[in-house]
Amino acid sequence: MLTPRPVFRFAPSPNGRLHLGHAYSALLNQHRAREAGGHLLLRIEDIDQTRCNRSLGEAAIDDLHWLGLRFDGAVRWQSEHLAEYHAAQKRLTEAGLTYPCSCTRKDLAALPPSPADPEGQPLYPGTCRSTGPRPGLPASLRLAMDRAAGGRALTMTEKGRVLPVDPAVWGDVVIARKDIGTSYHIAVCVDDALQGVSHVVRGTDLFAATSIHRLVQDILGLPEPHYHHHDLIRHDTGRKLAKSQGDRSLADLRAAGVTAADIRRQLGFS
Repeated sequence: MLTPRPVFRFAPSPNGRLHLGHAYSALLNQHRAREAGGHLLLRIEDIDQTRCNRSLGEAAIDDLHWLGLRFDGAVRWQSEHLAEYHAAQKRLTEAGLTYPCSCTRKDLAALPPSPADPEGQPLYPGTCRSTGPRPGLPASLRLAMDRAAGGRALTMTEKGRVLPVDPAVWGDVVIARKDIGTSYHIAVCVDDALQGVSHVVRGTDLFAATSIHRLVQDILGLPEPHYHHHDLIRHDTGRKLAKSQGDRSLADLRAAGVTAADIRRQLGFS
């Protein structure tokens, strides 16, 4: 019996032009896929239509091709698959693991700063869980963490090591935002399963969120990928690169005469 070839994916969000951090992650995925004799997929994570748009997605694809990356199969645009994410959320709701929350940004900003989740945001105190959402207001969907995670001994495989994970540190996390109807957590788990992704190579900024993903995968009976969270490419000040901070995009570097070979050498992929 033939062993299936490993499947890797690069999955940027088109909310700005790609920068060196994106280039490093894409090239590392390509390197790992080649080492493993596997496939490399491209997914455009554009569920947030208030910040993402098609033209930025197409520009990202152009930047990646300029770098010399080639992908297997068709590009998957998340905005074309919302029904699949809604179906997964429905399963969680039918299992009694979610509740609607109408709390506004102002309500959340008024919460005391401690305790906090891994990103430093105040843990949601479960207001709407006990009182129900306020009538007439749009509602997000939160995971009732005690019911969802209770009794589950969850682990993740990180760079070949099996590590315990505890999604409870996130509290009743939002798994469907009120403005877009779903969330990154749901979409990424559904997509990785549907695309047969066996290896997830991404930045350390998503390491803590993997505990949420492992919980969703376990509840929905989705396969567990192997994870590799890599260091981030950072500015001289130590912060991670971001277009919003004025960091030069790949398009800026291209316009200044920097070549794809230059970028690859700079990032250690000569």
